[in-house]
Amino acid sequence: MTKTLQCISPIDGSVFAERPVMDPDKAARLLATARHAQKAWAARPLDERIKLVNAGVARLNEMKDEVVPELAHMMGRPVRYGGEFGGMNERSAYMAEIAERALAPIVLEDSESFARRIERVPHGLVGVIAPWNYPYMTAMNTIVPALIAGNTVAVKHATQTLLVGERIVRAFHEAGVPEELFVNLFLDHAGTEKLIGERSFDFINFTGSVGGGRAIERAAAGTFTGLGLELGGKDPAYVMEDANIDWAVDVLMDGAMFNAGQCCCGIERIYVAEKHFDSFVEKSVDWVGKLKLGNPLDEDTTIGPMANKRFAAEVRSQTEDALAQGAKALVDPKAFPKDDGGTYLMPQILIDVNHQMRVMREESFGPVVGIMPVKNDAEALDLMNDCEFGLTASLWTSDPGRAAAIGADIETGTVFLNRADYLDPALCWTGCKNTGRGGALSEIGYHNLTRPKSYHMRKKQA
Repeated sequence: MTKTLQCISPIDGSVFAERPVMDPDKAARLLATARHAQKAWAARPLDERIKLVNAGVARLNEMKDEVVPELAHMMGRPVRYGGEFGGMNERSAYMAEIAERALAPIVLEDSESFARRIERVPHGLVGVIAPWNYPYMTAMNTIVPALIAGNTVAVKHATQTLLVGERIVRAFHEAGVPEELFVNLFLDHAGTEKLIGERSFDFINFTGSVGGGRAIERAAAGTFTGLGLELGGKDPAYVMEDANIDWAVDVLMDGAMFNAGQCCCGIERIYVAEKHFDSFVEKSVDWVGKLKLGNPLDEDTTIGPMANKRFAAEVRSQTEDALAQGAKALVDPKAFPKDDGGTYLMPQILIDVNHQMRVMREESFGPVVGIMPVKNDAEALDLMNDCEFGLTASLWTSDPGRAAAIGADIETGTVFLNRADYLDPALCWTGCKNTGRGGALSEIGYHNLTRPKSYHMRKKQA
């Protein structure tokens, strides 16, 4: 009997999509073909590669009317937000724009006697293992620069967003990218790990859980395959006494609740100067109370179901654990009658929380946020760093110098001032601690998808 992968829709628990699991040997042959085609692809002029990749992105945009409801069915994001095209297009366009500069050789000497330079050359075959929460943006962060840099690419998406890789690859093929250069894989965990262990890839970019990252590292052990790992976060915000409270509430609550809180860089814990604590909390509860939990296919819905019952159960468990330890929940359940104990989970704000509670230490990845008062910068800094993750941190003050001084001591990949939950494609998207290693986007993203190759050429023989 053929094993299949099933996407269970969080809307109603039905099977929305199903695909047979690829036999690892068949997948290995597909990857070998892609690897064989790589040198010819890299030999094409850079501007030709850019043109074809841009055409692939454009073709994907033409599928928007299909993509947006498809995403709602697969992982629950409301259709009113239009999918991920805004961020995807911004990042893709920027990476295409900087390619020539980012991939340019470093020329140290070009004299009559010597040519000395460092070139950026593609790894070969890049594997992209993409998550379900932002399945288009996270995948395209790597796909676009990897192909432009001269790599071939194989993509494998999480089962929860089973159809995304298939759709991206189809769009690129229809736009003229040769089929052997860019392939989609339907694999289970065992098949994926087998291929990694056989060194079927020259570089792998994985976005997902810490446990998933560890599994990738174990599978790759001894193969010396390059890895880029983004493994999540527990991102803090610190609202200081000179912050614009209304603005901070609006941005931070959106950062905590958008996509039902299912964002790696979503705001999961907030520290507020004692002076503004009561006001900040009151305004936040009012902001969250205006959300509408419901079917993501309904244009009025502002917060949809979580992608899977298992994910919602973990958020409920963390919340119940906090309440049992003395935390207080401020959002009235009566305002969210759609909460069904399954995938439909109401948003919640907790106070009287502390770092002995799981909800303030472990990644929640759902629509819950804990808020604590702090006396000063030192206390806020200690709390922000009291975490196994380090993806982003959001600071709120009218004093950029103060923010820079605090930011220098935060153990994180990105420091935000008066904003949150945004990826600037000109900056490296990276993290520290259990958030992972490597970096995407920016010129550094190109460096991670290529390797340096040095030339020391003596032009005249002795």
